[in-house]
Amino acid sequence: MATEHTSEHTPAATTADGTTGGTAGGAANGAAGEAADGGGAEGGTGGVPRLVRSLDLLWGRTGKARPARGPKPGLTLEEIVRAAVELANSEGLAALSMRKVAARLGVGTMSLYRYVPGKGELLDLMVDHVQLPSEELAAHSGSDWRSTLELVAADSWKLYTDNPWLLQVNQARPLLGPNSLAGFEIAIKALDGVPLSGQEKTAALVALDNLVQGSARTLVLAHQAATESGISDEEFWRTQYPYLERAVVSGDYPWIAALPEDTFDADDHTLLQFGLSTLLDGLDRLITTRSSAPGPGSPSGSASAPGPGTGA
Repeated sequence: MATEHTSEHTPAATTADGTTGGTAGGAANGAAGEAADGGGAEGGTGGVPRLVRSLDLLWGRTGKARPARGPKPGLTLEEIVRAAVELANSEGLAALSMRKVAARLGVGTMSLYRYVPGKGELLDLMVDHVQLPSEELAAHSGSDWRSTLELVAADSWKLYTDNPWLLQVNQARPLLGPNSLAGFEIAIKALDGVPLSGQEKTAALVALDNLVQGSARTLVLAHQAATESGISDEEFWRTQYPYLERAVVSGDYPWIAALPEDTFDADDHTLLQFGLSTLLDGLDRLITTRSSAPGPGSPSGSASAPGPGTGA
């Protein structure tokens, strides 16, 4: 087997410094981080040159969808990225390697380097690949803001739970590819005309993504804990129950003791829906209040919503 490229051995958690895991909210999250960071992004191992290589691949500027020279290509960049995503989903991010991706495709490892320089760039492509908005969300584009953001949240939940490896990728500084920007575009379009500034719109999307991402992380980690420990959730809590019962009846925790018996029976999706409804209710109230407040020189109740050129 051919010797692996040097970037193959870069730790998985840092190969793609500058990638993001969210859909619309993830793009907004990363964009906000970029602004706070002065717009700089050194990339991970390889610095700016590796960053540029990833961006060129994301935006189709390298021509490597099918190499121009050499033997007739039997692969496409899309096939490589899709195989890498399947590998990460089945075996985890730690298992991702150029060698394993090549084996899954039935080709030699060095064949992959005609399309993508190394694992860092491949991970960047994977992150954007899985962020393609669902057909339902794309078809819903232009509808009312609340139902659109509910679909954005549903897309994000499916994104994280279908691709749990994504939660391990550094999300601090994103490489914004066409798919992540497509989701961001849909969400921003839904907020067009509401009386919020551009910063407030992105802040709302960041809050939405943080909520969904945190809920998905809890679910993924619960599954991981059960797998790694060999102890089911039922066994885990059944073992703790006698200790917790003694603590509660001791009188030391009266407020916990007063909780209804079904307090902890809600599943992860129910908890997420409660948080999502609360977040959107608050945003709705803010929008309604802003819409009904008189603006400078405007009759009562006819304040104009921010638009292009007004900081929206």
